[in-house]
Amino acid sequence: MLTQTLDVAIVGAGPYGLSVAAYAQAEGLDVRVFGRPMKAWNQHMPVGMMLKSEPAASHLADPARAYTLEAYCARHGLEYAYGSPVPVQRFVEYGRWFQDNAARDVTVDAEVTEVGSEGGDFVLTLSTHERVRARVVVLALGFLPFARVPASLAGLPASVLAHSCQVNDLSGYAGQRVAVIGAGQSALETACLLQEAGAQPQVLARCKELRWNTVPVVERGLLSRVLAPESGLGTGWRSWVWAEAPGLVPFLPSSYRRHIVRTTLGPAGSWWLRERLESVDVRLRTKLVHAARRGGGVELTVKSRGHKETIEADAVIAATGYTVDVRRLKVLEPGLRAAVRHASWAPMLTREFESTVPGLFMVGLAAAHTFGPVMRFVHGARYAARTITPALVRSARERGRGGLLPAQVALSGTNDH
Repeated sequence: MLTQTLDVAIVGAGPYGLSVAAYAQAEGLDVRVFGRPMKAWNQHMPVGMMLKSEPAASHLADPARAYTLEAYCARHGLEYAYGSPVPVQRFVEYGRWFQDNAARDVTVDAEVTEVGSEGGDFVLTLSTHERVRARVVVLALGFLPFARVPASLAGLPASVLAHSCQVNDLSGYAGQRVAVIGAGQSALETACLLQEAGAQPQVLARCKELRWNTVPVVERGLLSRVLAPESGLGTGWRSWVWAEAPGLVPFLPSSYRRHIVRTTLGPAGSWWLRERLESVDVRLRTKLVHAARRGGGVELTVKSRGHKETIEADAVIAATGYTVDVRRLKVLEPGLRAAVRHASWAPMLTREFESTVPGLFMVGLAAAHTFGPVMRFVHGARYAARTITPALVRSARERGRGGLLPAQVALSGTNDH
């Protein structure tokens, strides 16, 4: 495929990968993005789902700011307004339009099956069995590697259990009793879509009550905007800092960074979903204790208000979030993966997104424990792309002269647990 050594190989063609590519290409780097553009958004979210983020917080990033979601909607005569949720399918189409215009001719529609090192360069093995060399690699893997399923569900086979990121066409659940585990947007919206697809969903949540995001206020006075400024993560100064100044987050203690990632914008439903959920069966204060296969379905043992009982279902969907863990970066060959230092299994990154393996960078959810909660959302793509690009230029030039010595990888393998 490619006989020359690339400056930068980006693994993942979602919002972060495409945004980094647009910035890197503008700096004259020889860059390629590997993966099908917007695949995770297109194939790993239920059909009919809406973005929780506001349209203004859902732009991919190019240096000229010419290919925003707003520009796409204007060009195609689509609604773009504060408080108007964006369908996921529209966002997928926007991402592909962005790729065609801001990251043209750099996308390779092949998955990377392994990233290794050889002779001072990185070597990428593709799903086509071809191999590509690169001086620098950016992992833009998104959320899929980090899907978390509770231990209480671990014994169920895939025929009756799916994480919420594994469901796409919900029509296959029609007529089935589906237990949806969780209390966040993913759980609640999936339950609504299941019911609309002819299934019989039941939401099981540990919380005492569901939390809902507030209805957006379109017209706000000056004092209100000063006291609680708008940001890509909502209103308020705290949200503004996490959303608009993530460069400050690495200076905070590691334990506090983990705290803000875990607690900022926790499980809650969008305001526009509340009415649709009214007809869905929701059980609160219900903790899942055990799950077992029974006949053709599932028997769930739950604890509710101090009492144990069993619930029967035909299938289970775990909308139970994501946990960043370097051990799940299976795309890295074992030696490279072991060389990535971590804190509580989250990769330790520099303020320019570089890991402890020289030339190996990570953006998106994998960077949340360094840069805060904005890395869980599309809104963080611009900061990531803008910040990482000078480091990519520098690293590609330096490694073009010297490469990565095997001793450097070995020395970087000490980890903080």
